[in-house]
Amino acid sequence: MFTNWHRPLLVNTVLMLGLALAAAFGTLLDDRELLGEPVWLKPLKFGLAFALYSGTLSWLLSTFTRARRFGSWMGTAFAIAACAEVVAITVQAARGTFSHFNTSTDSITLLATQVFTNGVAVLFLVQLAIVALALLQRDGDRGLKRAVRAGLAMATFGMVVPVYFLATEVHQRTVVDANGREIVMCQGHGVGEAGDFRVPHFVGLHAVQVLLLVFFALRRVDEGRRARLITVAALGCTGLLAFVTWQASSGHALFSW
Repeated sequence: MFTNWHRPLLVNTVLMLGLALAAAFGTLLDDRELLGEPVWLKPLKFGLAFALYSGTLSWLLSTFTRARRFGSWMGTAFAIAACAEVVAITVQAARGTFSHFNTSTDSITLLATQVFTNGVAVLFLVQLAIVALALLQRDGDRGLKRAVRAGLAMATFGMVVPVYFLATEVHQRTVVDANGREIVMCQGHGVGEAGDFRVPHFVGLHAVQVLLLVFFALRRVDEGRRARLITVAALGCTGLLAFVTWQASSGHALFSW
């Protein structure tokens, strides 16, 4: 089944799932917290997210008929950058301190910051390259092409939107890590009282999986109708992404009780 899938991305998927499992045990066995959350929660979430996205890309690149070698290079670059980023997050979690936005000057945190900065740049550039490759493909099911192109476009937006707002709304805050040390954070995900750009980030990144699930659920429908239904689903996902982005930028919580 996995014979033609992109091998480095497939390996990365397995590694991320293994990390997520280890982090899940960590949340049960380690009672340390960062801002009221288990220190291992972030590695758990990133492990699952990268496992899902790497697995999707591993399959997707195997379906491309044009520029396959270039696509393979981009997939390998994505796998390496994703693995480096999650390793840095895990190391910081094991140390009981923050990963992103941490301004501490110890050598490990400085190295982690470089990994995050360079890793995000690599992941974004690779994402753009894969989007371009998806646009080059001419063969295959129309519904599948629409699902892939719309999903990857929303994933790209999901990568950009938090970076944009974090760069334009810079503010510092002092927090306490799991070791009781005061840490100055250069930024955060929050906006206003309750806005959180992790929400549109999540919705954008995983829209492609939703659209692919819709496509596979409609496999028995004729191609023309399937393509139209995929378009409707893509418009729905786009509307949801626009709404949660507006909600976060307005400082509103996703759910209000």
